[in-house]
Formats: sequence, structure tokens, C-alpha cells
Amino acid sequence: MVIVGQGGIVGASVAHHLIEQGWSNIVGLDKSAVPSDISSTSHASDFCYMTSHDRMSCYTTVYSRQFYESLGHYSRVGGLEVARVGDDARMAELERKVGSGKAFGTNVSLIGSAEAKRRFPLLEQDLIQGAMWDPDAGLVVPRSQRVAGVLIERAVASGRLQTFGHTPALDIDVRNGRVCGVETRRGYIRTDVVVLSAGIWGPPLAAMAGAALPLMPFEHPLMFFGPFDTFAGTGREIGYPLFRDQGNSSYMRDTGDPATAEGGKLEWGYYEPTEPRLVQPADIAEPEAARMSPSMRDLDIEQVMSGYERAIEMTPILGELGWDEKASFNGLMSISADGGSLLGESPETRGLWFGEAVWVKDGPGMGKVLADWMTHDRPAVDPCGIDIARFYPVQKTPAHVFGRARETARKVYDPAVHPREPYASGRDLRRSPFWPRERELGGHFMEAAGWERAHGYAANAHLLETYGDRVPERAAEWDARHFWRVSNAEHLKLADDVGMINLSHFAIFDVSGPDAEALLEYLSVARVGGSTPIGKGVYTHFLDAHGGVRSDLTVVRLATDAYRVICGGDTGHRDRVWIQRMREDRGARVAIDDRTDTLATLGLWGPNAHATLAALVDDPRLLDDDRLPFANAREIRLRGMPVWAFRISYVGEYGWELYMPFSYGLAVWDLLFEAGVTPVGIETYANSRRLEKSLRLQNVDLLTDYNLCEAGLARPKVKSADFHGRAAYLEQRGRECQPAYLCTLTLLDNVDAEGVARYPVGQWPLIDPESGEVPVDTLGRRSYAASLAYGPSVGANIALAYLPAAYARIGQELRLEYFGEQYPIRVDAVGCRALYDPHNERLKSPSAPAHPAPAEPALESA
Repeated sequence: MVIVGQGGIVGASVAHHLIEQGWSNIVGLDKSAVPSDISSTSHASDFCYMTSHDRMSCYTTVYSRQFYESLGHYSRVGGLEVARVGDDARMAELERKVGSGKAFGTNVSLIGSAEAKRRFPLLEQDLIQGAMWDPDAGLVVPRSQRVAGVLIERAVASGRLQTFGHTPALDIDVRNGRVCGVETRRGYIRTDVVVLSAGIWGPPLAAMAGAALPLMPFEHPLMFFGPFDTFAGTGREIGYPLFRDQGNSSYMRDTGDPATAEGGKLEWGYYEPTEPRLVQPADIAEPEAARMSPSMRDLDIEQVMSGYERAIEMTPILGELGWDEKASFNGLMSISADGGSLLGESPETRGLWFGEAVWVKDGPGMGKVLADWMTHDRPAVDPCGIDIARFYPVQKTPAHVFGRARETARKVYDPAVHPREPYASGRDLRRSPFWPRERELGGHFMEAAGWERAHGYAANAHLLETYGDRVPERAAEWDARHFWRVSNAEHLKLADDVGMINLSHFAIFDVSGPDAEALLEYLSVARVGGSTPIGKGVYTHFLDAHGGVRSDLTVVRLATDAYRVICGGDTGHRDRVWIQRMREDRGARVAIDDRTDTLATLGLWGPNAHATLAALVDDPRLLDDDRLPFANAREIRLRGMPVWAFRISYVGEYGWELYMPFSYGLAVWDLLFEAGVTPVGIETYANSRRLEKSLRLQNVDLLTDYNLCEAGLARPKVKSADFHGRAAYLEQRGRECQPAYLCTLTLLDNVDAEGVARYPVGQWPLIDPESGEVPVDTLGRRSYAASLAYGPSVGANIALAYLPAAYARIGQELRLEYFGEQYPIRVDAVGCRALYDPHNERLKSPSAPAHPAPAEPALESA
């Protein structure tokens, strides 16, 4: 195999971990020296903070810190992050980071201004109201570039890696969609596996292989001040803790003893919060043409003046010391279109793997993730958030990538990015035929997978006159941000009458051919072939080889050799890539027809859904139970318009998913609207009613590092046909007790210390009230609320969370930590058991056993 970009910390880490996994005959190429003297690694600040609001990032950063320490190349000096006086949003963000730290396994805590001053004497104590302290933060010493060199030397000494510096990849040879080799000026290397870890040079290299890499280089100003001799004679590479003032989009650290290679200075880094400077990869200078390094560009003091002036207020010594103009520069680094790393096998080209958009703090961790993925088909933590296949093709076009990367670069050090924060760029890419009507109704649009989705409609504000007493006001701005109160009123209207929800974001694939049945039968846990009748829909899962849940979806049999696969919009492209790869690997004679942009979808649900549709359908008898039973689909006509009606529900109410050609979509919407059907936003479907029904969401509640038995979705019997992950699934089913169970919990009291009722948003830790610690199962997985929403039908905040077996019991009470306060929360259901049965209009009795045996789940749509 070949690693292109061998000289940076990522390429070196990938090689190291692949060799640990038993790989050999690895060739490493780099356009510069090895280790690299021109890449982002060569000038990185090399500091590592552990905390993040992302589970994967916490995993890779903690692993990386431990890895650096094991090599003796880490100085764990700790790190501060401050909130200025008057910046309450920043202080709340620090509380949120502490919560994420508890949820995902870091050790951060809050400290007062006096303690912050004691730890970092250079700051002005009177300017801050508090700080976050990360005891595990620190610096890679003497540099991550040196660590890369150590790893490469060891790998070469093992005889399993050969490196070739100053040897760029001139072309990546791809034939029939697969990597065949790499062309260099020294000759051709035959290989079927290539890893790109070239950082800012990644996009043009990916293009050589016919792949799109949604990444942009951008400038990061770095300034150095000195001389600073406080740590003279200590021999330290760094003396004080790391310091972040993210409210000013900046950080600072000392460089230790002047006698060390880079010592005797203060380094101040800044991220431009309004006009970040993106650079086209083609505009990066070649080494021989660059004044400094190709990844280092000239810095103008005016570029950073506003941030610099505020920094002097916080740390006056910056104004007292001289600015080293020659040593200061703009360092180029990578930013992806959504801010996440880019790993995994290319959707376009088999054998082309990516290790891109990775920070130094994550380098070894991401190297292990990629090595585990390439060797064992998955890493220890679900990679859905970093998988390159998460992007649809429309999200990888140059204009889209530039706009999103520019927005993301602004938020690198943003004071507080809300978990529901929408992008402003890259909008209106994908609109359903219903969009004009939704706009006229005052749709509150958010975007997912490129689709514009209305979460509620301003025109439905009158519903609050009827349901306002059951829809609480959200007095806390954070809880109400990007949430529209009318959504909960729509929820209740649908439950009382009939509503329609635009579901055109569904990813729909028609799979047909001689081997369609065999392929989907092999992919699916449930039986979709054999005696499954035409028109029957089956809710099923795709597993990985270890029995982890990689997809949940619905498969409908259209003919003996044809199926319709219906996936969630956010997961749809990854699901399609998985089906395609399995088709190729098994040599299946199958055609995959993407119907996503040709079939519009409306969900029609509520107690009056049947009567409403029966009044409009040309032949009402087609809706009878014997002709269209639950979980079945068939063609019907509405005033002559063709509609494929699938009787199924993700909101607990009776009704259908109605599929129609885009050309008929607007007319069908108008027909239903004129019949009195209330448009209902996606908020009801995706959040409030989903949680009232205890329904799981892939990539949030369903993950590859949990199994179907833990998720409460194991089927009562295992089909006789073989399927991917079957052996692991059988082993999991055979356990007397699972390590954890997915539970549904409700908040018992949501009033904070100031008397404000809170409605939690995001993912937050659960706390054992006796120990004060987060419950951890026998596999080391921590308990946190993965899904959270207010359910207006039950009048409570609802959460889904995996709990260790000892805690997964009806009535078990814990605490939910939210912005530094803890609220009592109770387990009301273990497994897939609804809190609310809309047909009995009452809470279900919590009489289920603590650890239910595998049971057939209610069939629900993907």
C-alpha cells in the first residue's frame, strides 16, 4: 500500500498503527522531506486540549495524549479557557464543555478567576468571571514534527515501511473505479490501496483519483513576542499552562527556556472570526517558489489588530514585549465543509482512503481509527461523523465547499455554537415540490443533507390559541434558539386530527436484478426475501461484521427481483455506498436506481388520516385492511394522480407515507390542504413524537459500538439465511445480560436555581446521584442523553440513553447535568417501549421487565 503525505503527523501515525495491525510492504511518499518540513505539522502550535462536544473527538484526543505521553513527547501542563466579565454566553459555553467532558470522558472543570490567575499569572484577573481548567491539556514536545520522525524511523526500522522524500505522487492510477497504482518521477508503484494524508494538498490529489475532497486550506495567524526569559535555566519546552481566550478567538502559550530550540518567546495565535482567509489548493506555492514554507504565508499586523488589542487588555505583557515580525506568519491548515475530519474509503474510488482535516491533538488517535477501520472494518467508536461518505455529491461541489468551509472557519473559536446552528451558505440546494407552499406558510427552514426542511409553520400560530396551555414558553434563550413553539402545537394538532409532513428528504433506492433478493437478504437482519410478499415492507438493520448497528431502514418488496430501500436523509448516502460496495464485493447482478430526486414524500398521519384519504382516493376500497394492511404498500390514485401509499408510521399515529412523482407533488399537497389537512413541521416527526414513541435515530441512538440487543431492537427469531454480522449477532443474543440497554427517561423537575424552567438541548451526561459519577458499563462506555426533546403529549422532557445493566431498571433515578446544574431524571422504559400510546391516549404502564427478552419491534419507517 502507499501513503501519500507520509511526512506529517497523520501519515506517520497511520503507518505506525497499520504496522501494529500487521500490515507490511508500505510505501510512504511525500513532496517534501520525511518528516515533512513544509506541511502544517512542521509549524503547528502542537497544543492539545481534551474537551469537545463530539464523542469521537474526545476519544481521539485522549488517545493521542496518552500516545504522546507513552513516547515521552508530551508536557502535561494543563490548559485554561476563560470567560470575560460580561460575556455570559462564553461562561455558559464553559459549563457546556464541562458537561460534554463528563459525557465523553475528559476531566475538565470550572475554576474561579483567582485560581485562573494563580495558574496563569500573565492574565488580568479583573477581566474574567471564571475559567475552565483542563488538567490533561498540554504540549507535544519538542514538536509533533519530531514525533512524526520518531514514528517513521521506527516503522522503517521494522522493515515494513519504505519512505521516499521529495517524491510527490504525479498521478493515482484508477481503473474501473479501483486504485491500481501510483505514478512518481521515480517510477510506478503497483498497489490497490492508497491513503491520502496530505492535508492542505489533499483535494488535488483526490481529484487525480476521481474523488472529491470537501476541504479548504485557510490562514491561521501566528505571532511571536519576546524576549521572554521567565523560564530561563529550567530546560522546559513550556512553563505555564496553555491559555485560551475564545471570546477573542485567540490563544497563547510560552515557548519555555530560551536555551531550548524555540524558547524564550510568547506565541499568540488568532482565528479571524469574520473574514477568514481561505486559499485554493492550486494557489499554494511550490517549495522552491515560497519565501518561507509553502504552508506559511506573510502576515500583516492589520489582519489581527482588533484581536491583538483585546489580547493586550487580557495579557498586557504582549504589549510590553516586542513583536518578532520575521518569525510571525499565517500558517495554512485544513478545514472541512462541516468542520469534521475526513476519514474512510472514498465513495467514488475503491481502495482510496482518506486521513484528512486532522488536528495535531487528534493525529495518533485518528491514525488508530483509520488503521482499525482498514483492518477490522470499523474503529472502536462509530465513525459516522468523520466518514467521508457522509457527504452527498452536491455537498462536495467547489462552491458549496468554499461557502461551508468559510463559515466553519469563522466558528473555529466561536464563543458558543448551538447544536442546532444552521449554515447560511449552501442553502436551497434541494427543494421538494412542496417548498413553494411551505414558504407561503412561513416555514421555519433548517437544512439537512442539502434539503430545506420546515420545522414548523408561522401560519399555524393560531394553533397556540387551542394548545398554548400545553406548549410551554422557553424562557431560557439557549433552549429556545432555533426552536419554534408552534412546532409543539402542530404536534398536538396532528394527534387530535390529521397532519401532513414533508418527508422528501428520504433517500430512496430501487434495487433490482437477478441477485437483488440475495444481496438485500445478506445485508439485512430481518427477512426481506423468501416468502415475503410483494408490497410488504420490512423495518430492518444493516450490521457491520462485529454486530454493530450501521444502518436502520425500510425495505419494501416491489417484485420477485425488485425492492425499494428507504433510508433517512442524513444517513442515505452512506447507506447507498454500503450497498454499492457489498454489490461489488459479492459480484451481485444488481442495478441501483436512485429515486431520491424523483419521488416526493408526504407523511399523512393522525386519527382522521384514514377518513381524509378515503374521501380523496379514486377507489376507497384500496385502503381497506385486507387490501392495504399495516406495513404494506400499493399504488393508489388521488383524483387520478398516481401515489404509492405505504401504510407505516414514525409518529405513532395511523396513516401512510405517500410517494409521488415530483411533477404531481404540488397538486397532491394542495388537494390534502384543501381537505383540511394541517401541514406539520419536521420537528414533530424527528424529535418530539419520535421520543414519545421511544423510536431510535441512526447515528445518534443507533451506533456501530452498540448492538441490536442493547438497543432493544433484536428480533424474536434469527432468520436461517446468512447475513452480514450474523455470527456476532448470535453471540450477542446468547448473552444472559447485555453490558448496557437503551432506556427512555423523563425529567422529573426542570426548574433551575433561578426559577427558570429548562428544556435541554444537545447531549448531556447522566450522573449517579449517590456516587456523583457518570455510570460506565463493562465495556467502558459512558452514559449520556443521546436524544433529548420535550414531548407535549406527555408534558415532559424525554431522553434516550444507554445505561449499564445495573441502572437499566424502571423507576431508576439519576441526574441529568445541564449547564452545571443537575435535574432528577427517571427511567420510564427499558428497550423499545413507548411512553405514550396515541390510540389509548394514556401513558403506558411501566410494568415491563428490567431487561426484556428480544421482542419484535413495532414496524416503523427509517
